[in-house]
Amino acid sequence: MINFLSKAEQNRRFRLGYWYAFQASSKRKNWKNIFALWYSAAGSGHKRSQFYLGTCYDNGLGVEKDIEGAFKWYLQAAAQGHMESQYNIGFFYRKGELVKQDHKKAVKWFTLSAEQGDTEAQRDLGVCYFYGEGVKEDFRKAVYWYKKAARKNDPKSFYNLGLCYKHGHGVGQSNRWAKYYFEKANKLGHNDAKKQLKRLII
Repeated sequence: MINFLSKAEQNRRFRLGYWYAFQASSKRKNWKNIFALWYSAAGSGHKRSQFYLGTCYDNGLGVEKDIEGAFKWYLQAAAQGHMESQYNIGFFYRKGELVKQDHKKAVKWFTLSAEQGDTEAQRDLGVCYFYGEGVKEDFRKAVYWYKKAARKNDPKSFYNLGLCYKHGHGVGQSNRWAKYYFEKANKLGHNDAKKQLKRLII
């Protein structure tokens, strides 16, 4: 049985676990201790602890790897408005991992996350609009979300924008703008961008 903690104690345990996990100088991290700190705070409703607890289950850190456990805690955090958790839940539904594939639910969660500024959610929501997955196909909205993610230097979004300009999807066709975005993607290590640059005629 989990004892409910005060907000102050939830925050204290979350921060202590976070410090041990990401800030302490020790190379050998005591993930069981970190897990226990986040578990106690998460059980009392601390949303960031719920998210990080989900990552522990997702990656087998301090606990046996358990995708169902990860989904459970991500969902609790997502329901409280946690941005990264909302993206993760959308990803589960898009891939049909653990749950029945449902593109409409994926779009719902991606939208909630994207509107808060999550880069991956913005890009993947753009993909959903581009291909009409769970939502009506809309190239302009795809470009809108790609550009949101591209502002934060997301290589896949730069690449996708390059394709949109190359083929005139949602924007006026422009090889010059296609080149601009492919070059941005290429500089960030996107493998296919270099191939596209070779094929472009400017």
